[in-house]
This record gives sequence, C-alpha cells and structure tokens, in this order.
Amino acid sequence: MPTALITGATSGLGAAFARRLAADAFSLVLVSRDALRLAQTADQLKLRYGVDVEVLPADLTTDEGLARVESRLHDGVDLLVNNAGFGHPGSFPDVPVEQELRMLKLHCEAVLRLTLAALPGMRERDRGAVVNVASVAAFFAHNTYSASKAWVVNFSEAAAAKVGNPRIKVMALCPGFVRTEFHQRASMDSSGIPGFLWLKADNVVRAAMRDLALGKPVSVPDLRYKAIVAVGRLVPRGLQSRVSATIGR
Repeated sequence: MPTALITGATSGLGAAFARRLAADAFSLVLVSRDALRLAQTADQLKLRYGVDVEVLPADLTTDEGLARVESRLHDGVDLLVNNAGFGHPGSFPDVPVEQELRMLKLHCEAVLRLTLAALPGMRERDRGAVVNVASVAAFFAHNTYSASKAWVVNFSEAAAAKVGNPRIKVMALCPGFVRTEFHQRASMDSSGIPGFLWLKADNVVRAAMRDLALGKPVSVPDLRYKAIVAVGRLVPRGLQSRVSATIGR
C-alpha cells in the first residue's frame, strides 16, 4: 500500500488531497500545527475509507517542526504533498518583517527541505512524486506571497528536470481562488471576487492528480485560469504589476 505525506492536511486543499488519496487506498501521514483537529481528521478518514492514518503535529515555520517531518520522510513515502501555507491581509512593505520571514520559511524553506528529505527514498525505490502547492499568483508580481509562490514554481520545474528519472515526478500545482478557509484565516475580504472565479477543492485535486500522472511539471487547474496565466505572460511586467496592485490577490 503506497504512503502519502500531506502538510496542511486538516483543511482546504490539504484535506481534499487526504480524501482523494485515502479513496485511492493510500496510507496517510497528516501534518498540521493543530493536534486536536489533526486527530479528528484522522479519525474521520479511518472511519470512511478504512486506511491507515498517522498524525504528525508540527509547526513548519520552526526548525524543530521541520526536523520532525524531515525525519519521517527519511523513513520513505511514495507521495509528498507540500501544501501548508498562509496569506497576509496586508501588502508589502506594510506587513511586519517577522511575518514576511515566517511566510518565506513555510513557502520556500519548508518546500525545499521536505522535498530534499523525500527524494533519496524515492530514488532508492525508483518511484515517487512530490506535489508542491503554489498559486496562480506566482505568475503575477504583487507581494511576498506571489514571490514565494513563484519560487515554488521555479524550484519545482528545476527539480523535475534535475531528478532525471521519469518514475519520480515533481510538480507545482497552481490553483486560482479555491473555496477553503484560506482567506478567512488571513482576514482577507474576498467578497469582491467574482463567483465564476471560485474553484472547488476536490476539483482542483482531481486535476492535479491527472496532471501528475501525465508528468506535467506545472499544473494550472481549470481553463479559466489557464487563460489568465497565458494572458498574464504576454502583458508587460510593469503593467502586470499595476493591475495586480489594483485587484490584489
């Protein structure tokens, strides 16, 4: 039975990945800061899908938390989903530097370290995959959030090319607006986002798993967002920045 480790596994895309992979008969290792919610999520998945679920409470913005998850990855997993992340209600340069550094620790350092921890075991078994959750924001210059997600995309593309084994895949997942707790937790007002731009978490995960199977290094779920990214790449960087500053995330 294959094993998947998912960070940020108790809500949003992380929870959707957990449901999908449990339905596909993966054993799960769930990582989150909230130990109580983690235990509740594990119990629900065990009851519904009958799979083994291991819980690993850890704060990935700390060296101690990262070391705990790295240690578990050294034991081997078949799929790593680097999903944990957060946003700020404010924008650069008004966000306190401590919060900006915490974001970079989680979005960049954690993705780097956990991917590096997972790859040796995958190479030894000659199979495996890593999904690094980024965002459509990665393709638009706006603030530290978009910059950190741009790093995730660039890193994932480079890692996919450098691994040099078609049986080991690394992919950046770049969804647009997804109906999760993300904006609420970040105290962001999402009321102005048009309804047609919202995606369902389960649909995003379904598209991600399809693109992973196809070996794509970057997955942009939904035709609407594929079009937005394509247009964004054609717009001059200066104009793109001004538009991003106007409409926000």
